[in-house]
Amino acid sequence: MKIYKLLITAWLWAIIVCSASAQDVKQGLVFDAQTKEPLPGVTLSWADGKSGAVTDANGHFSLATSPTKVIVSAVGYRRQEITVTPGQPLQIALEPAAEDLQTVVVTGNREAALRTETPIAISKLSAKLINETKPTSIYEVINKTPGVLMVNLNNEQHMMAIRQPMTTNAYFLYMEDGVPIRPMGVFNHNALLEMNQFTVSSIEVVKGPVSSIYGPEAVGGAVNFITQRPTAVPTARVGIQVDQWGYQRLQVGAGARQGKFGIYVGGFVSRQRNSWLASSDYDKSSYFARLEYAFTPRTRLTGTLSYNDYNSQTSGSVDSTAFFARQYVSTTDFTYRKTVSLRSRLTLEHDWKDGSQSFITAFVRNNSVGQNPAYSIRWTTGATTATGQINSNDFKSYGFITQHTQRLNFLNSKLIVGATVDLSPNTYYAYQTDMAAELRADKKSVVKYTLLAERPDIQLANYQADIHNVAAYVQYDFEPLPKFRVSAGLRYDRMAFDYTNALDKSSGNKDYSQATPKIGATYDLGNGKGLYANYAKGFSPPALTSIFLKRTTPTASGDQFYYNLQPAKFDNMEIGGWASLLNNKVYVDAALYQMNGTNELLSIRQPDNSTDYQSAGRTLHRGVELGITYRPSKQVFFRFGGTHAVHQFVEFTLSQRASDALQNVNGKDMPSAPRTLWNTEISYYPSWLKNFRTSVEWQHVASWYQNQTNTVNYGGYDFANVRVGYQWKGIEVFSNILNVTNALFATNATRGNNATDRTTYTPAAPRTFVFGVQYNFSGK
Repeated sequence: MKIYKLLITAWLWAIIVCSASAQDVKQGLVFDAQTKEPLPGVTLSWADGKSGAVTDANGHFSLATSPTKVIVSAVGYRRQEITVTPGQPLQIALEPAAEDLQTVVVTGNREAALRTETPIAISKLSAKLINETKPTSIYEVINKTPGVLMVNLNNEQHMMAIRQPMTTNAYFLYMEDGVPIRPMGVFNHNALLEMNQFTVSSIEVVKGPVSSIYGPEAVGGAVNFITQRPTAVPTARVGIQVDQWGYQRLQVGAGARQGKFGIYVGGFVSRQRNSWLASSDYDKSSYFARLEYAFTPRTRLTGTLSYNDYNSQTSGSVDSTAFFARQYVSTTDFTYRKTVSLRSRLTLEHDWKDGSQSFITAFVRNNSVGQNPAYSIRWTTGATTATGQINSNDFKSYGFITQHTQRLNFLNSKLIVGATVDLSPNTYYAYQTDMAAELRADKKSVVKYTLLAERPDIQLANYQADIHNVAAYVQYDFEPLPKFRVSAGLRYDRMAFDYTNALDKSSGNKDYSQATPKIGATYDLGNGKGLYANYAKGFSPPALTSIFLKRTTPTASGDQFYYNLQPAKFDNMEIGGWASLLNNKVYVDAALYQMNGTNELLSIRQPDNSTDYQSAGRTLHRGVELGITYRPSKQVFFRFGGTHAVHQFVEFTLSQRASDALQNVNGKDMPSAPRTLWNTEISYYPSWLKNFRTSVEWQHVASWYQNQTNTVNYGGYDFANVRVGYQWKGIEVFSNILNVTNALFATNATRGNNATDRTTYTPAAPRTFVFGVQYNFSGK
C-alpha cells in the first residue's frame, strides 16, 4: 500500500503543479509534441542566419535579442519556422519525423549519438509508433523491428529470436535506461513481463553482439527500454483497455516540471479472467516513477523506481488433437508463475564545457520468481503418472555503472571509458511434484494432469550463490578521413560466484572471464546515404540454473550436475547501410551478417520432456535484414521490416552411443529457426477527418523444424492486425482487431528427436477485439 500512496500522491502533485509563468520572449522551451519531453540540442536560428541558440538538457534556451522569426531544427524532427510575439512565452512543440532514420540513439554507447555515426544494426521504435500500437503486451511493438521476433507465449510470457532461433537461452540483454534488468547469470526468457509498457517512451533494439559496451548476454542483441521523462509542460493521461476474452486494464500517467525539478509517474493494473485458453487467468500491477533535478543546466540527477507484481496461471501448450480442434483446454489447472520485481537507480551526470560527458549510476534490484511451470512436466508416452516441479529463484543486486566520454580536439575524436560492478546474492530451489495423467484413447497424449502431491523431500535443485560481476571497457571513435568514422572498443568481463550446493553438499567458486573486442566504421556518402561495417565478439556464460540443475540421468563418470558447462563465444561480422530516396520519402536500412558460435549452450529434449544441456560444438547464424519506410504524403505511411536467415549446426554431437543411428546433426537447421520472417504495416491519416488514424499490419513467420534431426517441421504462420483510433479534443477512442482473419496457428511448436515423441503447440489467440478509451491532458 505504501507504493500505491506514494505514486498517487506524486501523480496528484504533478497534475496540480503550477503552470509555467509567462516568460520573457528571450527565454523559451522546446519539447516533443508527442511525448511532451524536453528536447536537448535543438538549434534555433534567425531567418537571416545571423544569430542563434541551442537548447540545454531540459529543452530551455536563451536568446540574446528578440527576432521576429525563429527557425527551429533538430535531428529526427520536422523543421519549423516560428513567429515571435513580443511579451508572449515561447514554447515550441516539435513534430517527430517518423520516417526519418537520422535519429538520435543512445543504446550504441550509453550516450546520445547520431544513428549515422553508430556502426551497428540498430532500430528505434518511436513514441508515436508505440502510442498508435496501444499494446496490451510488449511483443506487439517489438515485432515491428526488422529481423526481430519476440515469440508470444501468452499472458505476456515470451521468448526471443534476434539473430538466433526462437530460444530461451541467455543470448539477449534487456535493459531499462541502459541498466540491465537482471544480473548476468540469472537470465530469464520471460523477463520482459516485468516491464511497465505504459511508461516506455521509446525502445531501441541492437542486433548482434554489443558486448564491448554492455557486456555478456548481449549476443543476439540488446533491447533498451527508454522510460518517459518528466514532461516540459504539465500532462496527465488516464485510460482503459478491454477485450472480449476477459482482459481489462486501467492505466494512469502524469508529469510536470517546476524550476529545476521534474517528475513523471505512471502505471497500470490489469487482469484476465475466463479467457479463450482455459486456466490462463492472470493479474499484473506495474508502477513507475522518475524524478529529475538540475543542479545547473550541465549537472543533473535522475532517479527512477519501477515496481511490478505479476501472478499468472501458466496453461502451457496443447497437443495436436486439441490444437487442430481449437479446443484450447489446458492439460493443467494448477501451474503458475509469480513474479515480483523492484528496480531503482540514481544517476548523476555532468556535461563538460568541451562537450565531454560523465555519469555514475548506482542501482538496486530485488526480484523473486516462484512457479509451478508447465514446461517442467515429465511424462513418458503411455504412462499414467508424471512428475513436475515447484521452484523459486530470488536475487538482490547492488551495483554501479560509471562512464566518461572525453572529446578530443583532433580527428573529431572521443574516448569512452567505463566500469561496472554488480553484486547479486542468488538463491534457488526446486522440488518434485507427483501427478496422475489421464490419457486419450490412443495412449499417446494426455487429456489432463492432476496434481497428487508436492514432494519437497525430492529436491531437484537447492543452491545459494553470491555473484560478483565486474567489468571495464574502453572505446575510441575518430575520423581519419572526412565523413569516414571508425569506432574501436574492448571490454573485459569477469563473472564469478561463490556457491553452496545443498544437493551434493558441496561448496566452492567458479568464474568466467573474457575480453570482447569490436571494431566498426561508418562512411557518410552524403544526401542521406551511408555505409557501415563492423566486427564484434560476443560472450555468454551459462545461467546458474543450468549449472546446478540435477541431471535426470548421471553421466558415465557419475556427474549429477552441469559444472563443466563452458561459456558460449561468438564472432560476428556484418556490413550494412542506409539511404533516403525520392526527396526523403523513402528510407532504406539494410544489414548482412554472419555470426559463428562456439560452445553455444544447446539442449536435447529427452523422451520424458526433460532437457539435457551441452555446451559444445559450433553453429552458424547468417542472414540479411531489411527495413523500409515510405511516406508518399502526409496521409499515408508504409513500413516493412524483415529478415531471411539460416541458423545451422556446423558441428554438434547428438549422441556418443554406437548403437544410435544418428550420431550428429552437422549441417542441419537448428530447431525453431524459421528462415524468413517479416512484419509490414500501412497507416492512413485522412486529411478529411483530422485526428483519425487506421492501419493494417501483416506478420509472416516461415516454417521451421521442430526437432534437431530435421524430421518434422511446422508450416509457419501469417496473421493480420487492424488498428483504428480517433481523438476529439483530449478524448481518444481506439480499437485493435488482432488476428483479424481468425487464423489458426501456433507461435511455438516443438518435438523431441525420438520416434515416439509428439508435437506440443503453443496456440495463438483467436480473433481478438481490443477496445480502449484514454483522456489526455496537456497544460501550458
